[in-house]
Order: sequence, then structure tokens, then C-alpha cells
Amino acid sequence: MSFELKGKTAIVTGAANGIGLAIAKHFADIGVNVMMADMDEDKLSQEVEEIGKDTVKCFAGDLRQKLTIANLLSATIDTFDRIDILVNASRQVLPSNAHDPKHDVFETLFKQNVLANLRLTQAIVKRMIQQEEDTEEPDLTKSIGTVVNLSSIASERTHPDLLAYSVCCAALNQMTRSLAVSFAGDRIRVNAVAIGSAKSANLEAALLDNDQLREEMIRVTPLHRIAEAREVAEVVQFLASESSGFMTGQILNVDGGRTLVDAITTAVH
Repeated sequence: MSFELKGKTAIVTGAANGIGLAIAKHFADIGVNVMMADMDEDKLSQEVEEIGKDTVKCFAGDLRQKLTIANLLSATIDTFDRIDILVNASRQVLPSNAHDPKHDVFETLFKQNVLANLRLTQAIVKRMIQQEEDTEEPDLTKSIGTVVNLSSIASERTHPDLLAYSVCCAALNQMTRSLAVSFAGDRIRVNAVAIGSAKSANLEAALLDNDQLREEMIRVTPLHRIAEAREVAEVVQFLASESSGFMTGQILNVDGGRTLVDAITTAVH
């Protein structure tokens, strides 16, 4: 079994911090050409400079805009000539609940977490197909490209103050499955990683100076710890590699077992 990705080219969105940044750094370490994309231009430039590799570049822009997606695609092709992997790691988390009559939070999260990912995926997949058309002797047993979406166990675990985010995660999971079926004939695989109990930028901010929340999260996680962002990055590597070559449309939970247990500790029903 090989997780080899050396020489491949990947676009990683949400790459200025948190898990997106961890994925970009991990890919760079294993020899992947990486285009790091995010809205935070200063942070992106800083991280690329710290990585210090010619195989890592950055692109700043709002991927909710169609023109930005086209520009990201062009910048990646101009720099690396091709695209083999797309990691949609850009996510936004905002509180919302059913008692709030305002719908702007739902609209904001849907545009960022679902629609932007869909449009970017469609644009990148089109390029992947074009690349394959130029291949003289294609290997029909291998994928021509892979897409990995970053989701959350919030799609399964309902919290009253995460209404919009939970619904968008569920939509992203179903979008992953639908696109997997749609692109299977093109030999492009689409999977997702649903995180929970992992050190994302949002979780790090929530746990800052909040020992009670940290202890509670560890208590309800069967593995009794919070995962490092690197551990999520390694799962993304697996899904992007040919080691998962017969997997598509799957949502892999990386949550230390949180989705396996009942929140009520007493054995009653």
C-alpha cells in the first residue's frame, strides 16, 4: 500500500491557518506541489515564506466569487502546469439557532461552505478531464484526479446553536456523494473527512483559556484526547492517494470516536 503523492499538484483552500494549513504543510513535506488559497493574503504570504519551498505558492482571494475561482485555476496552471488534487478545507463556523428569525447566517455559511466548494470543484474537475484527454496512454486502473472535502461531525451530532453550520455540513456530505457518482465515469474520486475533536482554527479559539470545555471534549471522546491537525492531514493524504483508489463518495469521521457514543452516560432509554 502506497500513500505516494510526490510530484502531484494540489490546491488547498482555507490554507492560511488551522487544518487547511496543516494539510498544505504536510503535502509540501511529502513532495507535493501546493497552491495555498485563502482570503488572508498577509497570513498566506507569511506561511509560504516560512515553508520556504519553491514547490509551494499562494493565491489570495474570495472563492465565493466566480472570477476568483477562474483566477486561482489559471494561477495554478501557470505555476505548476496541472492539477491533480483539490482539498476544499475552507470552512466558516458561525452560531445560529431556530429561534433567530434572521437568515443571513445560513446564507453566509451556505455560500462559503457549500456553494463555493461546488463551483471550485466543478472548475477543477473540468481541468482534470482536459489533462487526461492529452494523455497518450492512460492507465484506466488509476484515478485522474481526487477531491477531498473537509466536513464535520456536526452533520450528525445536533447542537441547537449550530443550526446553519450543521445543515451546511450535511449538505456538503451529500454533495460529496453526488459528485462522486457524477465524476466516477471520468475516474475522478470525491471523498470527505468529517472532523471532530481535532485542532482546527475554530476549536483552538474556542478552547483558549477554557479548560472546562477542553476537559468536557476530552471526556466525551472515547480516545480521551484532541487530535492534532497533522492527523487529519494524514487522512487527507490517504484519500488523495491511490491507496484509496477504490473509494469514492465516502465520509470518513476523524473524531476519536465521538459519533459512536451516547451523550447520556447512564444505560437507560
